Amino acid sequence: MYDVIVAGAGHAGCEAALAAARMGMKCLLVTSDFSAIARMSCNPAIGGVAKGQITREIDALGGEMAKAIDATGIQFRMLNRSKGPAMHSPRAQADRTHYSLYMRKVLERERLIDMLQDTATGIISDTGRCRGIMVSSGRRIESKTVILACGTFLNGLIHIGMDHYPGGRTIAEPPVSHLTANLCSIGFKSGRLKTGTPPRIDRRSVDYSRVTVQPGDPVPAPFSFSTQGLPDRKQIDCYLTATTEQTHDILRRGFNRSPLFSGKVQGIGPRYCPSIEDKIHRFTDKNSHHIFLEPEGFDTNEMYVNGFSTSLPEDIQREGLRSIPGLANVVMMRPGYAIEYDYFYPYQLHPTLETKLLSNLYFAGQINGTSGYEEAAAQGIIAGINAALQIRKREPLILKRSEAYIGVLIDDLITKETKEPYRMFTSAAEHRIILRQDNADIRLMPFGHSCGLVENDSWTALGKKMSDIAQVKKISTALRIEARYIAAMLPDSSGKSVTGSTTVKNLLKRPGITLQTILAASPDAAEAILSVTRDPNVLEQVEIDVKYEGYIKRERLMAEKITRLESHRIPASFNYDAIKGISHEGREKLKTHKPATVGQASRILGVTPADISVLMIKLGR
Repeated sequence: MYDVIVAGAGHAGCEAALAAARMGMKCLLVTSDFSAIARMSCNPAIGGVAKGQITREIDALGGEMAKAIDATGIQFRMLNRSKGPAMHSPRAQADRTHYSLYMRKVLERERLIDMLQDTATGIISDTGRCRGIMVSSGRRIESKTVILACGTFLNGLIHIGMDHYPGGRTIAEPPVSHLTANLCSIGFKSGRLKTGTPPRIDRRSVDYSRVTVQPGDPVPAPFSFSTQGLPDRKQIDCYLTATTEQTHDILRRGFNRSPLFSGKVQGIGPRYCPSIEDKIHRFTDKNSHHIFLEPEGFDTNEMYVNGFSTSLPEDIQREGLRSIPGLANVVMMRPGYAIEYDYFYPYQLHPTLETKLLSNLYFAGQINGTSGYEEAAAQGIIAGINAALQIRKREPLILKRSEAYIGVLIDDLITKETKEPYRMFTSAAEHRIILRQDNADIRLMPFGHSCGLVENDSWTALGKKMSDIAQVKKISTALRIEARYIAAMLPDSSGKSVTGSTTVKNLLKRPGITLQTILAASPDAAEAILSVTRDPNVLEQVEIDVKYEGYIKRERLMAEKITRLESHRIPASFNYDAIKGISHEGREKLKTHKPATVGQASRILGVTPADISVLMIKLGR
């Protein structure tokens, strides 16, 4: 018998299996195709706004995604550098083939992971507990826990124009046909979603004189806290172009053969990543939309056309592409398509990602209605950790909204109504000033270490980093900078006369003054601080903590107030029908979602503040 069975080897399944195995669990990873492990079926990239923060959080917990992109990235950029540090988000293009190979090698090196090429077709259960899985070969495999990470495979249906084909992730991959029916027969409730992907083109057919080059950062910033820089990394350029009015006219001609507009597609697509035909239809006042041309690797001519996701007929796709500047003679290697798939409403989950209906059964990834590799991987590592903790009879890992973007993601899933693919944005996190990409190790590495997932070298490095930060802050509070050095730092146009000395900390609070500015201008500051550390990550952390000290304190106070609501537990057997004074909609939503705490209840759509007040009184609070 296995401790953990993971069904699906996408980004969620890989992180789930690795986390559980590294915590000492004997695992079985079931996948229909070993060559498709961690396949990047859509955009060959990791990170981006909010997604970059999630990737670094996965790394801080002891996950693999950040290390994988550091090893296989072909272009690295830190997005939103012109904005505040809460908005800084790392993003990297990946070599799509090498990324998948890297993850397969990592999985195969784990001695506690067995791999099986097969497909899960059902769950073995009795008396409210999951006991294992059934696979298409007819075997029944028992385990203490099961994690379903099925991606877009559940009854997957691919659409290109008016043609449609069964497909799990691509046309070449078969869907999973029986698992949804099996779960629904047990009592789970499912829905239908849609996602899509753009055409791929031959980069040799692009006219690069008509497009704008987008190079990577001169000094790439790694994703993993354990990666010691990427100073010699070879990078590939990406390119920017845009659709034209002619493009839009061509694509409109195909609307009568669009599965999106003809009603063939029943699933709801992602609001924030719509297809090009949907953008043209919804935003009629826009004459142009950005198109990003992104190479898929060093050793391939295949290029991803970001911004041109579509399910229009193949001939319309080709003609539309050739109307875009730089693509007049483009060769389309494969068309874009839409894919419909089943998912299960995530209000059926506990915050641990264990299902409420069956104990020992966990859902992770797009089966929960999310989109994106990073969101999937985040759920995977949490499910893997909690499955292992449950077997060990230890307290589960539940991250608060104030502790991690991962906490926001899971809380949103289980409390909000997911009727379209969920995508994480920085705006979804009310505490984003303290949930930055630069401090993910400080926030989450203690959790990963307590689970046994953070290596000793990383834990020791974090201890030194924390010690150095504390020492530099102490120096910054005590060390005074002479007026002559301060005057040299201020711009001539500032009009401010400097009459006395001030501390490094007070100087850092001035707009436009950075720690590097102070170190360059003041020999005393340079000697004192650089004798402690030259680590740019430490200096960056000190600068952010000082500059945003007031905002950070205010956000932590808000988080503490919200945490008090989270401490008020609601019994699983609580009878909402017995409460008088609660609204009808609020009662029905509470009965459906079964929130674990008053805090969760307060975030459910349709539950009013008045409902929460009545609930608090009933609970004796």
